[in-house]
Amino acid sequence: MNPRLQTFKYILFDWLAASATWSLFFFYRKTVVESQIYGYQIMVNMDHRFIQGLILIPIFWVLFYALLGTYRNVYRKSRLRELGQTIAATTIGVTAIFFALILDDQVVNYTTYYQSYVVLFGAHFGLTFLFRFILSSITASKIHSRKFGFPTLMIGSDAKAVELYQELEDQQRSSGNLFKGFIRVKERESYPLENHLPFLGTMDRISEVLDEHKIEEVIIALESSEHQSLQMILNKVNGRNIIVKVIPDMYDILSGSVRMDSIYGTPLIQVRQDILEPWQLVTKRAGDIIVSSLALIVLSPLYLLTAIGVKLSSPGPIFYAQERIGKGGKPFKIFKFRSMIVDAEKAGPALSSDHDPRITPFGRFMRKVRLDEVPQFYNVLIGDMSLVGPRPERQYFIDQIVKEAPHYTHLLKVKPGITSWGMVKYGYAENVEQMIRRMKFDLLYIENMSLLVDIKILIYTVQTVLMGRGK
Repeated sequence: MNPRLQTFKYILFDWLAASATWSLFFFYRKTVVESQIYGYQIMVNMDHRFIQGLILIPIFWVLFYALLGTYRNVYRKSRLRELGQTIAATTIGVTAIFFALILDDQVVNYTTYYQSYVVLFGAHFGLTFLFRFILSSITASKIHSRKFGFPTLMIGSDAKAVELYQELEDQQRSSGNLFKGFIRVKERESYPLENHLPFLGTMDRISEVLDEHKIEEVIIALESSEHQSLQMILNKVNGRNIIVKVIPDMYDILSGSVRMDSIYGTPLIQVRQDILEPWQLVTKRAGDIIVSSLALIVLSPLYLLTAIGVKLSSPGPIFYAQERIGKGGKPFKIFKFRSMIVDAEKAGPALSSDHDPRITPFGRFMRKVRLDEVPQFYNVLIGDMSLVGPRPERQYFIDQIVKEAPHYTHLLKVKPGITSWGMVKYGYAENVEQMIRRMKFDLLYIENMSLLVDIKILIYTVQTVLMGRGK
């Protein structure tokens, strides 16, 4: 399996379909539409409009499909779902091209417009879906015939796990699960599943096993006495690009954010991991890039003035870099204007407070108006952070928070942000207890995450900055 190669194939065939469609439509316009206007057969010549369209139209379609998330999870495409998605995308894209490039064409009567739209729609949809159907069918055939599959971990070791494993393995057409082994939940003298799969470890080794075996799918098959472990398992898997499925009789103990997913004769429940629709994720990232780029350029005089203020307020560097934990638990370096004295944490990691003597006078002002956070637009630009998202913390404090509130790991599902609902409602936290209080606002943000919510949070953040209400 080579996801990059498969993605390239989809992009290449979409490009070819768009190029062929434009060529066919250009031929149609010359031989049919213009021939009707002038009353004689028009010779087809590849003029500058044809060349421009041949270059720009495929670029438009590929970028549009990327925005819709077409090129995500290319090995897990449903042909029926792809049919509906291709119809919807073609309708939107063809309508946009029609109004931008075709509506001002000279025609004999308005019926020609409808005919042109139908021809363009039919050619583009037909070629695009034909290529995609061929790619999806080849992939599905290889999966069903077990030529390749998705590295899968079974969590559970007793009768239900054995029954589910045998049912999946006995299918005439494979569902694509390539089992690497199992993890047990409770310690017993023996594990029935050990006769079928390698034993990979205990619950506390989930993270290591997922990384070591590059797991793409987790199937949870717990006994009734093990149900209390489900939340802990989900906390461990959260934030990773991994599909999680459970056997149906666990449905009543889940939160409800699930969708049914039938794998031929084996019905399983898939836990939803995606917070936003693909097009919203792409739009959010595009907004991050545009706003952070503009901020780095437009606010450059402010950067200079702030740098001078930091330098004059106390000896030491202008910027401060610190390791924080980002999406999926991956560490990154966060950048800020230094608001504390040098070696402020020589006694060990410590959170700041309202009257913290380590904060410089200018640093106190910067924190009030969030000026110390401005360099993080660079973190947003390179993809470590987003404009809006839960504030990133250090591993030292995350370890303390998780002891009191294990569901903190849900915050690692998304990129951390410069501002968040928690920062707007609560501000900086002075201790772990306050971090946990602030966390509930960030969890609410994740449950209600949308582009509209992001815009509202950004507006409230600007108000906080302008009025100097930062804590």
